Amino acid sequence: MKIRAAILVEQKKPLVIEEVEVPPLKLGQVLVKVLASGICGSQIGEINGVKGPDRFLPHLLGHEGCGTVLEVGEGVRTVKPGDRVVLHWRKGAGLESVTPTYRSRLGTVNAGWVTTFNDHAIVSENRVTAVPPDFDVEAAALFGCAITTAFGVVNANAQVAIGQSVAVFGAGGIGLSIVQGAALAGANPIIAIDLFDNRLALARSLGATHVINTQSADVAAEVGRIVGGDGVDVAIDNTGNCDVIALASRLTNARGCTVLVGVPPKGATAAISTLPLHFEKRLVGSHGGECRPDIDIPRYVRLVEDGRLSLAGVVGHRYALDEVNAAIDDMTSGRLAGRAIIRLADA
Repeated sequence: MKIRAAILVEQKKPLVIEEVEVPPLKLGQVLVKVLASGICGSQIGEINGVKGPDRFLPHLLGHEGCGTVLEVGEGVRTVKPGDRVVLHWRKGAGLESVTPTYRSRLGTVNAGWVTTFNDHAIVSENRVTAVPPDFDVEAAALFGCAITTAFGVVNANAQVAIGQSVAVFGAGGIGLSIVQGAALAGANPIIAIDLFDNRLALARSLGATHVINTQSADVAAEVGRIVGGDGVDVAIDNTGNCDVIALASRLTNARGCTVLVGVPPKGATAAISTLPLHFEKRLVGSHGGECRPDIDIPRYVRLVEDGRLSLAGVVGHRYALDEVNAAIDDMTSGRLAGRAIIRLADA
């Protein structure tokens, strides 16, 4: 079986669209027809080599998506052919398989336990979670990373309480979802901080009570005006920029929590005062919001089905697979507000 995929052949270069040959399934593997995929900042980081040289090139990309199970390998018990599934990078229920390798005119093409920039994918069982058969495809794709990471940041990492003040640095796909999660948790005020007015306008529509454009305002002064000189209860950085991380920490009050979601480039350091950490202030890193996909995704599905959560506003634009490089350019330039979605097939 041949499929189409966007392949990272060389770092800091556009992805290459190629046909690849799908191998037979092995123990714990699932063959999925991918219907939709989100593009996360992590993939842009992979392309740009923020963690250093990539020893797995060429390889497939993508870690949040929705699809239909076509076939299951030996030992798979949690999903079956015909199931609609979320594809996610955090480990869920089931077996962890070996990672697949594909063949193409480029030679061997590597892949991780999940990839979604391809119209079909071999995925490890513990990277798929079933959702209702009629569940919205794009909402399900966002459950692969953007929503599950964001809500985990709010609930597990920051442990936001009703009435706490929250500042969200970076209003991309995850940042916007954090704003929405903070609103659901009863946070107030919720301050969205970004470089681009289009993203800030979307953040306000999703629950931000205040917005700050860093290109036209003094962030520290504006945060002080909104919450007072002590700072916010929770500051969440999605940028991975070390100067922003240091600022977020400074603007967190003495009993507050700073959460680091964005990952700085390899070797970068942020200047943070550690003395307050010996008292009640917290600085925590987030690994996908510590999401437990098989437990958390069904909860979020119920929120959508009961009308408590709408994800329509989080999707910024839809692209075909052939437009993946244009989508990445729209994201990095700031032209796009919201999550970029690649539509690979009709539901």
